[in-house]
Amino acid sequence: MEKNRTQDPAQVLLVDKPLEWTSFDVVKKLKYGLKIKKIGHAGTLDPLATGLLILCTGKKTKEIESFQAQEKEYTGTFILGQTTPSYDLETAVDSTHDITHITGEQVKAAAKTFEGWIDQVPPVFSAVKVQGKRAYESARAGKEIQLKAKKVEIKLFEITSIALPEVSFRVICSKGTYIRSLARDVGRELQVGAYLASLRRTRIGEFRVEDAKTLAEILQK
Repeated sequence: MEKNRTQDPAQVLLVDKPLEWTSFDVVKKLKYGLKIKKIGHAGTLDPLATGLLILCTGKKTKEIESFQAQEKEYTGTFILGQTTPSYDLETAVDSTHDITHITGEQVKAAAKTFEGWIDQVPPVFSAVKVQGKRAYESARAGKEIQLKAKKVEIKLFEITSIALPEVSFRVICSKGTYIRSLARDVGRELQVGAYLASLRRTRIGEFRVEDAKTLAEILQK
């Protein structure tokens, strides 16, 4: 059994990433747990997000870019009327705004304005490189940085339920989209602020989270 595990077979592994794990944590766990020499993930998922993470091993690592390019689907919640520097729960709330005048129809209308191709500014707490450094490194050091907007496509931005201040949603989008930035932008559109409270990636191309396994299930093989 040990010999088979060190042969580094070409595989595509669908993992249901647990909360608070980085994508690299998952790669490292499977690399040593399954004794795989060559392994990588096809698209980062934030530590505070759960859901589908595609890992490729052996010769399948050559296909990572093709998986990264496929459209993504997410579900999650954001909180209206509050903001955080990271646009999610990584950092503490830094401002609060009155939302008693906000209606469900206004929230849905705001979400619709972001469907299609948009210019999106990534979060400063992200892995985007600025002058050779990851943006989050500068942000955590308290330095002010300016990130350039990128073209991304929001194919669907559906508000699935509203229980203010919490709003649930489903998003289908292109590679490179930051859902945290989408939450921020809805908050700005409504002029009350917002941050991402939870996020789950449910699909990458034709691959669905329902077909993914937990780390424990994969390591039991």
